[in-house]
Amino acid sequence: MSELASPPTDPSGGRRRPTGLRADLRAAIPDALAALLVTATVFVVLYARVRAGTSDTVAVMPFLADADEYWMYWLSQAFGWSALLWAWGTVVLGLLLSGPRPRRLATSVARIERLHRTTSLSAIALMFAHALMFFAELVRYEDELGWAARIGAAYLETFVPGGYTSGTGQIAIPIGQAAMYLALPLGLMFYARHRIGARTWRNLHRFVIVCYVLAVWHTLLYGTNVWYDGWPRTALWLAQLPIAVLLLARLLRPSRRGERLRAGGGDRRRGLLPVWLRLAGRAAAVLVIVALVAVVVTGRDGGRPAPGAGDGHATHTEEGTG
Repeated sequence: MSELASPPTDPSGGRRRPTGLRADLRAAIPDALAALLVTATVFVVLYARVRAGTSDTVAVMPFLADADEYWMYWLSQAFGWSALLWAWGTVVLGLLLSGPRPRRLATSVARIERLHRTTSLSAIALMFAHALMFFAELVRYEDELGWAARIGAAYLETFVPGGYTSGTGQIAIPIGQAAMYLALPLGLMFYARHRIGARTWRNLHRFVIVCYVLAVWHTLLYGTNVWYDGWPRTALWLAQLPIAVLLLARLLRPSRRGERLRAGGGDRRRGLLPVWLRLAGRAAAVLVIVALVAVVVTGRDGGRPAPGAGDGHATHTEEGTG
């Protein structure tokens, strides 16, 4: 989901492989099946933790201890974690393609580009599946209303920014919605690059990294599996370190020569603002890396203190369901 370095080509020097949306959708079938398998595995793990009484989510919302009753909620969480994992993977692939590449790759650049696009499509689908199962759980939860009112209320809280008005969700859910709604046009814009222009596509596609940041932010704010202090939340922070390092490498040495800063004023035709913006981006990436290392080393990851015996717990309408 990050910027591609160049249009995909056949490494043998022949004609380009098909890169239309229909061709990529067919190529994404194995990737989507793998995503569903991972989602099913996460669902089983979450379900087992609930049955064993070790789920942090149940500590936040005790009524969810009935795993059979609230299976749609657990499936929503499973889709959410798979979506974040696939988004992580596609961003890593995109940064590898648009930054300095290793001299020896286990596979061809064309195959990595295809995988980047298929994982991007899978990530978008998983995000919408996460939201759809959350919507379905809310429809079932609002059982005191009629069906039309239940669907309307659930739609408002799930898909309309500002529609969810309780607790942390007032901030966290719009952040997740922004990630989902931005990912769709920015991810699919590749297939319209010939109409909008390659330069416009590249400039807009860079903002895909913003979608990923919003998705991680949503998870840190609202992911009840990483709600409390501890290694799961710290591990989530740690997983962002490779992305920050790759982003810095991409800013220092982009694969496109036209984006590199040249000594001796070679960048004057581009104007001073782009130069300073790129320098600021490098400095910001360094600061992010330092911050991530500090979070992991100190363990101060922004989590809530784990509740002790007899402590009160947040209810479904007060706290997270991400």
